[in-house]
Amino acid sequence: MQGLGRGTSDQNPFRSAEGGPQARLSKEERAAFPPQRGAKGGMEDEQEPPLQPRTQTQGRVLLQTICAAGIGGTFQFGYNLSIINAPTVHIQEFTNQTWQARTGQPLPDHLILIMWSLIVSLYPLGGLFGALLAGPLAVMLGRKKSLLVNNVFVVAAAILFGFSHRAGSFEMIMLGRLLVGVSAGVSMSIQPMYLGESAPKEFRGAVAMTSAIFTALGIVMGQVVGLRELLGGRQAWPLLLASCLVPGVLQLASLPLLPESPRYLLIDRGDTEACLAALQRLRGTADLASELAELEEERAACQGLRAWRPWELFQDRTLRRQVVSLVVLGSAMELCGNDSMYAYASSVFGEAGVPQEKVQYAIIGTGCCELLTACISCMVIERVGRRVLLIGGYCLMTCWGSIFTAALCLQSSFPWMPYLAMSCIFAFILSFGIGPAGVTGILATELFDQMARPAAYMVCGALMWTMLFLVGLGFPFIMEALSYFLYVPFLVVCVCGATYTGFFLPETKGKTFLEISEELHRLNFPGRSQGPTWRGPKVTQSTEL
Repeated sequence: MQGLGRGTSDQNPFRSAEGGPQARLSKEERAAFPPQRGAKGGMEDEQEPPLQPRTQTQGRVLLQTICAAGIGGTFQFGYNLSIINAPTVHIQEFTNQTWQARTGQPLPDHLILIMWSLIVSLYPLGGLFGALLAGPLAVMLGRKKSLLVNNVFVVAAAILFGFSHRAGSFEMIMLGRLLVGVSAGVSMSIQPMYLGESAPKEFRGAVAMTSAIFTALGIVMGQVVGLRELLGGRQAWPLLLASCLVPGVLQLASLPLLPESPRYLLIDRGDTEACLAALQRLRGTADLASELAELEEERAACQGLRAWRPWELFQDRTLRRQVVSLVVLGSAMELCGNDSMYAYASSVFGEAGVPQEKVQYAIIGTGCCELLTACISCMVIERVGRRVLLIGGYCLMTCWGSIFTAALCLQSSFPWMPYLAMSCIFAFILSFGIGPAGVTGILATELFDQMARPAAYMVCGALMWTMLFLVGLGFPFIMEALSYFLYVPFLVVCVCGATYTGFFLPETKGKTFLEISEELHRLNFPGRSQGPTWRGPKVTQSTEL
């Protein structure tokens, strides 16, 4: 199944001062050596003082990397997901007027609704294409360069949005929504991969969780910018849609100045000097010996292997538990009902007595809830672990969803029931944000090795966008068929997500990628050991899927 990678060499990339290959050492022996620097691999003078300014910038460079990747990455996903809600009526009117100007006949109401549904649904469809594109891009171009190239779709979409009204073309809006969907699909896969590979293991979960923070921040910013007082009015909606260009420009201006993933540089490209330089920038003058030894072990374990293809993940027994976990929990995140809770919020707020002109401000509160819990989850994930957040999140969602269903059934009997239903919406979104929203996104980073990770994100992304499309398409029919019990199917999904996590998902907190791989091997093959991971100091360059 696995073929040979390109550019295989028998030289050890970690060379001695004389340039010859270094002897194979144990992790403990290698930890005794200071990190090697210099363009030729030579060790620096023992008397040279440490670089204090770089120590001070250690955390700052990592923070800058997080912000630069996030602002043009998952922020765009949340932003473009939410800004389409504000100009709904204006875009429908524009579609009808454009059609009437072309044909002399207005569009029937049901065709206007179909056109609008198409504009909305093209976003997750583009996301599906982007998810399938993300894997090859991540392998061929690298994590950072893929995020930069991805902004081509954003720039093209912004131009289409900005000139759609003047050109009298609602088709330009449709094409623009497809393109921003492609961009979101790429960034949703590559950003957590890039950040997870760049972070130290002690903070890997917290750093990867920032993808969820930027998603929630994008949702809130989209809701705020879409207010009628800002860009949500009748005349300004083309600018609202085209405003996705701003985060893209910010990323293009900042991300090129920051390092590529060290793991990609060493394991995929075999570029030792670039890997050391990236680690130095991300870690400062901290002791890199143990991390270099870990990277060398991981590279040796991937020796002679090429990147996996998506369908190969389903054919290999060594990845059985990883793939099942990815499919089950990825599906549960999209089928748990959180996105439809946003859709139902407007009518529930109206039932609770919130004036129609104030509903838009109440909806901003729902986005703020998810942002708040994403931040809290980021701060506690390395203390409580992934399993606790997932199980707790799904259990709380089951609880609040059940109360929400009861409140809908009894809202005509008690005047205070709509207020209870409104409270349940906030509580449900809070529970989603503290667990499934962020933790699910880092599973592909932690459960799969360097060669399988891009393909895993392709599978996870394609699954997520397909489920998002199906939920958006089927939710109106679920509402019509089940009425007040519309959340019962979603509650079943929440119970299944908590149950699977409790019985089958291993904890990955504080473990190296190799330690996680060894534990998963034991779970996939009980009673059998994985054996040594050191397989020689060969460099593997995996440049294609």
